[in-house]
Amino acid sequence: MGAVDDAFARLKATLEITDVEASTAAKRHRLIRDHIRERWDLEDDFLTGSYDRHTKTKKLKDVDVFVVIDPDGPQGSLADGTGYAAIAALRDILAPRWEVETDDVVARIVYSAEEVASYEIAPAFATTDGYLIPNGNEWMETNPSIHADLVTAKNQEFGGIFVPLVKMLKGINREYDEPIQPSFLLEVMALDLCIAPAQNYANEVQFFLAGAADAVRDDWADPAHLGDDVNKHMSPADRESASRMFTEWNLIAENAIALDEAGHSSEAVNEWRSLFGNRMPKR
Repeated sequence: MGAVDDAFARLKATLEITDVEASTAAKRHRLIRDHIRERWDLEDDFLTGSYDRHTKTKKLKDVDVFVVIDPDGPQGSLADGTGYAAIAALRDILAPRWEVETDDVVARIVYSAEEVASYEIAPAFATTDGYLIPNGNEWMETNPSIHADLVTAKNQEFGGIFVPLVKMLKGINREYDEPIQPSFLLEVMALDLCIAPAQNYANEVQFFLAGAADAVRDDWADPAHLGDDVNKHMSPADRESASRMFTEWNLIAENAIALDEAGHSSEAVNEWRSLFGNRMPKR
């Protein structure tokens, strides 16, 4: 294994969620789901988001949960009100036990002093095509299982390297204080821009960054084609800023590849580390 391949192998290992994080997340999300089930009539409750798809990088910042309300149970009437009202009702049963924040979509349990910082719980109602979840005063339709299936299929097509590749792209974004928002956009774009057969990680990262510099200006649809575009809230100026960021990152990646091809593997690794920081450990 060459020096650059070895560096990417170390990067891949570093981005994996630790045993402590996994254990903490499992313990906490089970406790939260049990707490809600004891107080609400649910049809289902399940993990979703990048934690469930295994595309979450460490440090694990949040875990996403859907709680699917039984429409014929005592909480079924929440479907007739606003999304905010459903989130407030969920907050009310969580707040006696945890520190809870809310936004337009979820109630968020905060564990500020622990390895896993928060758990985001969305109240949901099942529909024919997926689920309704809060969207401020309104409700929006989504189906996270469709995206999960797309990621699984792409990972198989890529011989198992697509999920680690997405973690690497998110790692770059984190190293630069997450200029690409939401980070889920990286995952959605990668499903389209990453084309099999897969090459090595270095080339795949560079290919993505080169394509993303132009593609980030486009609208990127919800993978389930049910909700709003993933980058709906990115203004034209935001998209241009993201394009410049991708261009900057791509130039670094191109230079790293050129250095490696010229036989300067140590310099190439250092150049890659300017993208990944300490997530790509030194030997």
